[in-house]
Order: sequence, then structure tokens, then C-alpha cells
Amino acid sequence: MLAPLPLAQACCTPLTRATLPAEDAVGLARTLKALADPARLRLLSLVAATEDSEACVCDLTDVLGLSQATVSHHLKVLVDAGFLSRTKRGTWAYYRLVPGSLDTVASSSRPSEA
Repeated sequence: MLAPLPLAQACCTPLTRATLPAEDAVGLARTLKALADPARLRLLSLVAATEDSEACVCDLTDVLGLSQATVSHHLKVLVDAGFLSRTKRGTWAYYRLVPGSLDTVASSSRPSEA
């Protein structure tokens, strides 16, 4: 006679806290996609490092070694994602770091307790 088989054990650890809801995951992925570019990360760093956390697009092109059109495209992506705000002064656009915008990414990637 064969010995009885042991009861099956759970294959995974049970969840102990809330997970990221699907709609939050979509929004976070969109936000992280905006950050997932070396030029955009450098732009955020450059703007954040300037006095008053504000820079003119004219000051950013030479530092990055990219064309004005390419820098403007990257800045628009960062504005659309909520990391930078844009104000127009004459013919130039100035970009400012949105206070707390990077904090929001850090906190939204950690699911809250249920």
C-alpha cells in the first residue's frame, strides 16, 4: 500500500498588503515612460540645479548637445507628464520644476497598506 501524499502547500507567499490597482499602474507607466530617457533625466537635473529651479530652453540645448527642436520635444514630454511647467516670455520658453512632482512618482510606486 502506498503512503498518502502530503497536502499540497501554497506555491506563493500570500499578499500582505494592497497591490497597485490597474488604472494606477497605467498612469505610473506613462509617467515612468516620460522619465525613461537619458536626455529627459538630464533635463530634469539641469532645470532642478538652476537658480529657482527654472531654465530657458536656450540655456539647455548647448549643454545637452542636442538641437533646439529635440530639446523642445523632450521638454514638452516632461511638461505633459507633469514634471515641468512652461511659461513663455517673449520668444523664449522657460521651464520650471513642478514642486513635488518627483515625490509623487516615488510614493506612487509603493502600494499603500490595505
